[in-house]
Amino acid sequence: MDSKYKTSNDIFECRQCGDCCKGFGGTYVTKQNIVDIAAYKNYDPGKFIEHYCDKSGSRYVLTRGKDGFCIFFDKIEQCTIHKVKPYMCRAWPFIQSVIDYPENWNIMANSCPGIKKNIPHKELVQIVITEKEKMHKKSIL
Repeated sequence: MDSKYKTSNDIFECRQCGDCCKGFGGTYVTKQNIVDIAAYKNYDPGKFIEHYCDKSGSRYVLTRGKDGFCIFFDKIEQCTIHKVKPYMCRAWPFIQSVIDYPENWNIMANSCPGIKKNIPHKELVQIVITEKEKMHKKSIL
């Protein structure tokens, strides 16, 4: 029997609501993300870390405001670092933790109105892997 879930459009449609910029344990940033965002915002990378990042284990996450949103989220303009946003943001919701723990998809769907719930495990993982591969190909072009 053919699945009705074949592409990312079958399981996710971004509603531009900004809910993905809030919560979920923070947005992890790489050293390169820090350099890129700091340059884009005209900040020194060291000062950027000091003022806009929090430590999470051995890694950094972007600081969140009191409202829980990413420090770079504006309710009118939305993402103020869109051109240099971290991989985790560009890939959302097709992230590694969904491959590792497919139940995370339904947890994320509780906060994101664009995510369809209860996608069969096999189809979900295949679509996420495909999207991650597309993202990787774009990043090396």
